[in-house]
Amino acid sequence: MSKNILVPIDISEIELTQQVIPHVEAYARQDDATIHFLAVIPDYTYFASYGLGYASISPDTIAREAAAKETLRDIVAKFSLPEDRIEMHVLSGTPKDHILQLADDINADVIILASHRPSMSTYLLGSNAAAVVRHAKCSVLVVR
Repeated sequence: MSKNILVPIDISEIELTQQVIPHVEAYARQDDATIHFLAVIPDYTYFASYGLGYASISPDTIAREAAAKETLRDIVAKFSLPEDRIEMHVLSGTPKDHILQLADDINADVIILASHRPSMSTYLLGSNAAAVVRHAKCSVLVVR
């Protein structure tokens, strides 16, 4: 029984979102669950890691979060879900950390996330998906 479903969305990878839509809709129909959509955007340290030149052009946090919320809203509209059972979250930082923390905070029953096709460097799962699978306290459905 799934009362809280967490769906991390990479707002820069729309094709990955297309893969999870049928799975999220199926889980949501089974139990009248609340679906929590999460977008994690890079914070200042991401831009700074590329050097001071990139850090100086990083958009301010409020503008980035507002743009991410709008994009997430557009993406969520593609799902056939009742609006009263949808919650959206936009956070800045490291995706795997925020996914795991929000899953704990909302007492998620399942996390449904998409993963890239593996490359030699990630072999089986993307690094974020692998970390979530390894450390989540609930079930995780990885969709490819």
